[in-house]
Amino acid sequence: MFCHLRPMRRSSKKKIFSHWFVYSRTLSGAEAVNALRPFYFAVHPDFFGQHPREREINENSLKRLSVYLENLQKPGFKSLKPTQLTFYVRGTDQNSSDGHEPFSTSGFRAVKFTLHTRDLLSTVLYILNSCSLSIEHIQSLNTNVHSQPLKEAKRMSDRPIKWDKSYYSFTGFKDPEEDLEQVSRMETTLTSWLDNNGKSAVKKLKNSLPLRKELDRLKDELSHQLQLSDIRWQRSWGIAHRCSQLHSLGRLAQQNLETLKKAKGCTILFTDRSGVSAVGHVMLGTMDVHHHWTKLFERLPSYFDLQRKLMLLEDQISYLLGGIQVVYIDELQPVLTLEEYYSLLDVFYNRILKNRIPFHPQSLRGLQMILNSDRYAPSLHELGHFNIPVLCDPANLQWFILTKAQQARENMKRKEELKIMENELIQASTKKFSLEKLYKEPSISSIQMVDCCKRLLEESLPYLHGMHLCVSHFYSVMQDGDLCIPWNWKNGEAIK
Repeated sequence: MFCHLRPMRRSSKKKIFSHWFVYSRTLSGAEAVNALRPFYFAVHPDFFGQHPREREINENSLKRLSVYLENLQKPGFKSLKPTQLTFYVRGTDQNSSDGHEPFSTSGFRAVKFTLHTRDLLSTVLYILNSCSLSIEHIQSLNTNVHSQPLKEAKRMSDRPIKWDKSYYSFTGFKDPEEDLEQVSRMETTLTSWLDNNGKSAVKKLKNSLPLRKELDRLKDELSHQLQLSDIRWQRSWGIAHRCSQLHSLGRLAQQNLETLKKAKGCTILFTDRSGVSAVGHVMLGTMDVHHHWTKLFERLPSYFDLQRKLMLLEDQISYLLGGIQVVYIDELQPVLTLEEYYSLLDVFYNRILKNRIPFHPQSLRGLQMILNSDRYAPSLHELGHFNIPVLCDPANLQWFILTKAQQARENMKRKEELKIMENELIQASTKKFSLEKLYKEPSISSIQMVDCCKRLLEESLPYLHGMHLCVSHFYSVMQDGDLCIPWNWKNGEAIK
């Protein structure tokens, strides 16, 4: 026999699909990256060295995909705007016959798709199917992922089939598991990637230095002129793009200086839409015209009034919940406007006020919680804060917080220890390799950064001298010469 069949009763299908839906919500970011490994292998910019246009398109699309995946992992997100992506996909055994646009003479073809998914698993499946890549390896990520959901994404048999190795020997067909092993064996190592890309990064960095100085000058001038706390960017825009945004703000300051001075003491955040963020940053939408920016600055006093009301509301919630602090964490929550966040707090406050929970005053002091709009049970984050759904049952909320309070305190202590260790390792790595800058993407946790830096310190990497190094999820040389490396980079023989 070439295969082993495992029948599945029809009555169990509904149960399996329900279980898969729950699992899709809990698929970790690391598992998603691992599941997308064949995709990254097919679109990685390193393979498009002789095709700069296609390489740049893939680099930009990977950055946008990374942001999309980051937002999916943030608790409390409502919905994401549909994101259209274009990738040039190399020809592989997996996608050589797919019915899509044929491969060019250079061995790649363009694939366009729009992401509008709401969880990591369906996103991964959609991407792989759009690029005609195998999804069978996803079943090995977790024993709880059944073939039924994969059937929904790609037409497959009702019964999962595990073919014996002799089947592939007899028929000559490709074994998907062997293909995945080959991808792992061919996985880029840190030293080989730096050997191949170090000179290119140095050249780009050198070319960007005048613009970097101009960016620092513009930022300092505007911060001083408007008496700002800081100027930041939500996206990884290039230096030229950032300079252009600051020039626009500078021209507006020349025309309406007194109006813009209403932002005194604030942080300006260039992002996708104009408004004031949940933490009080003045958000300037990069696609908005000066008229919209001016109107925003004019309305800032009313926003400051709302912010004071919001802080009072947080204090009232804290008082009702035993002194637990309500916080908003930029890296872990979707970008909300001040109005959106106030509305979220108001709904939660009225709900717990109506159903008074008997917490002993200040018994939870020192603990933290964030609010999200998902209708799921409360949870405890590994960093020590509670994720509390706005519409959760008050009785369940009380029981959950009381039973997890001690664990939350231990997690928070561990977080502080990790942060100290992370900062020390960043300083040590920066010094050892004479880096100009070492930073990480928001989706990289302290645990991942600590692991990455510890292993970096064991290496000799002369290419890093004077470079800007970003710890991310994939390899890339950014347009201004920043080097992006995955936190779990490999050296020597690739490890699965």
